[in-house]
Amino acid sequence: MLTIDAQLDARDLLPSIDRLWDASAPKISAIEAAWPAGAGAPVFTIDGRYTARGWTEWTQGFQFGSALLQFDATGDWVFLGIGRDATWARMPVHLTHLGVHDHGFNNVSTYGNLWRLGREGRIAPESGERRALEVALAVSGAIQAARWTPIDGGGGFIHSFNGPHSLFVDTVRSLRSLAVAHGLGHVLMTEHDARISLLGRLVDHARATAEYSVYYGRGRDAYDVSGRVAHESVFNVTDGRYRCPNSQQGWSPFTTWTRGLAWAICGFAEQLEWLATRSDEELEPFGGRVAIEGFMREAAIATSDFYISNTPVDGIPYWDTGAPGLVRLDAYLDRPADPFNDEEPVDSSAAAIAAQGLLRLGHYLTACGLESGERYWQAGLAVARTLLDEPYLSTDPAHQGLLLHAVYHRPNGWDHVPKGRTVPSGESCMWGDYHLRELAVYLGRVARDETYHTFFGPAKGRCDG
Repeated sequence: MLTIDAQLDARDLLPSIDRLWDASAPKISAIEAAWPAGAGAPVFTIDGRYTARGWTEWTQGFQFGSALLQFDATGDWVFLGIGRDATWARMPVHLTHLGVHDHGFNNVSTYGNLWRLGREGRIAPESGERRALEVALAVSGAIQAARWTPIDGGGGFIHSFNGPHSLFVDTVRSLRSLAVAHGLGHVLMTEHDARISLLGRLVDHARATAEYSVYYGRGRDAYDVSGRVAHESVFNVTDGRYRCPNSQQGWSPFTTWTRGLAWAICGFAEQLEWLATRSDEELEPFGGRVAIEGFMREAAIATSDFYISNTPVDGIPYWDTGAPGLVRLDAYLDRPADPFNDEEPVDSSAAAIAAQGLLRLGHYLTACGLESGERYWQAGLAVARTLLDEPYLSTDPAHQGLLLHAVYHRPNGWDHVPKGRTVPSGESCMWGDYHLRELAVYLGRVARDETYHTFFGPAKGRCDG
């Protein structure tokens, strides 16, 4: 179980955060210098060098978004130039990509970061750039919302690249693309000029995820443990009825793939922050604030509690809570995770995503006057402290990755296993590096009492005064 240090303060992590940015800069530059245009998006490292893995190119935005985060944290204009130029040159195809559920990953990490930096006054957008960014983000949100499967009884979900039957828990974090587009006043236009609310689709997808992807210990099946998640939820597309859980990247439909768990923690928490900035009148047609925030808060708390209870003391999870080799790791929850063990890999990328979600949930609950927020905030700090130090932070300039001991697709065997070892270790992935950087931006701003970092830029919520 994750050990929570009540005395830990975000300011205590500033030396480690500064060290991270020092290590990060040459890695971004090395990838930029070595990666040929048109070679596909870098996905994970093998022997310390990034390689592509053609699937949906869902990591391209993390590549260029990392440069924008480097500028965000350090003010180094070289990295703004890298991120800005690559966004306009390489990312337009992702704006109109109809075949993926990844718009919140690719486009909010690039166009969205540029737009946010402008809103914060951190950069002066080039001539016409602000409007171009807003058009890009509006288009992206609508395209993402169009990938829609209706379900029995009303509502629906943005289906995964597997097809219209497939709800991925990951996609809750892609809702940020719908949120930004709605905030810009955009809608999805369909047959006969029907205007579909992006806020409505955001709420419906989040509700479907909370209902079908997240468990609450209410006897839904024999493996219903509160807070666990199913990576994929399968529906009958003929009548829209739910059929069963499934897993693409986890051990089984009835265990919890920890990166999917982390996506839920982070996705629900940041949507709660965004909803707090919207008016009651906006939310009323879709169930009202109490109901909408209620199911999102329940899902965020349940998944966060599960993470805390089912993660080793240092906050780094193994790749799946039901992975078969864990039974051979004695008392693995009662000691720090061991990324060099011979049974099951850890997934540091899940920890980087979950840490931000825990912090955001804690901040949100505390701002709303709930004492329970402190527990999640301190849990997030504990995970961050571990990630910002060895053996997870990579300070070796010869290694292109920033966050070590990440895992991509264990069932498919895609991850590199070092010579003489039996499980993957020592490698990085593009989303893990990006989310560690995003976590460092977030915590650095909190520690220095700077503008609170959100994907939608500066805005006060109902509980912020």
